[in-house]
Amino acid sequence: MVEAKTVIAAERADSADAVPLVTELEAELAQHYPAESRHGYSVEKLLREGVAFFVARIDGKPAGCGGVQIFGTEYGELKRMYVRPEFRGRGLGRQILERLAGHASKAGVRLLRLETGIEQRAALRLYEAYGFHRRSAFPPYRHDPLSLYYEKSL
Repeated sequence: MVEAKTVIAAERADSADAVPLVTELEAELAQHYPAESRHGYSVEKLLREGVAFFVARIDGKPAGCGGVQIFGTEYGELKRMYVRPEFRGRGLGRQILERLAGHASKAGVRLLRLETGIEQRAALRLYEAYGFHRRSAFPPYRHDPLSLYYEKSL
């Protein structure tokens, strides 16, 4: 059996492979949360805010994505983490998370933060297994009963 080749590369959030991934993520979240509880960045905002964005490919097929926004040396915030359903259960989410954490660490950041929805059970398991701990909302977020907030020291 030939093992699938996984490549996670930095890419513009408006690339031909990145846009469908972000669009699919937003459509999936829209099934669970009202608009006011969906805090993810649009492709345009990812670009405008300078989010370092990565696309994961398995055997050349776009399989997932994620970004990290760096706030000086204070912290980095994970953005738009997503793995397509047909690629889930292979550890790709963890690989993307490790790539984002490595990027933040190289940028001098020693703390990662994130906001995610209460219905994202697989993501919550991933973040907690990776060492993220729950915390209160951090700016620009305010308490939202449909959101959870996490952070992890690097």
